[in-house]
Amino acid sequence: MKKKTYPLYYGGQKQRFARSVVVGDLVFLSGMSGRTMETGDVSSADVREQMLVALDKVKAALEEAGSSMDHIVKTTIYLKDVKDYQLMRDTEWEYWQKHAPGLIEEPPASTFVMPASLARSSMLVEIDVVACLKD
Repeated sequence: MKKKTYPLYYGGQKQRFARSVVVGDLVFLSGMSGRTMETGDVSSADVREQMLVALDKVKAALEEAGSSMDHIVKTTIYLKDVKDYQLMRDTEWEYWQKHAPGLIEEPPASTFVMPASLARSSMLVEIDVVACLKD
């Protein structure tokens, strides 16, 4: 099966894990957090703002790989504090309404995890995604 890897860069530095990997008809994304691509720093101390940065990164990474948000089949969302769960889901839903309306009627499978910590103490959310390529 054919595999293509798209590297991840923060502030111009290549990271030790991929932004996305395409294997066959599937796209796997990792590291979709509130860290900005330009600096690698967390964008805000607000979970909603970090979700929007992360979702923008998901959208861009899927498009780079030849897919789109409407082709998401699975998400795993790592959220630092369960008190932010509803805000996280509401932000996700609003984003889908604007950028991936197909997910409103046919949402992906989704797992929520509250880890002990994320890669940086300032990170509040991180998203992993599995999508299929466009038909």
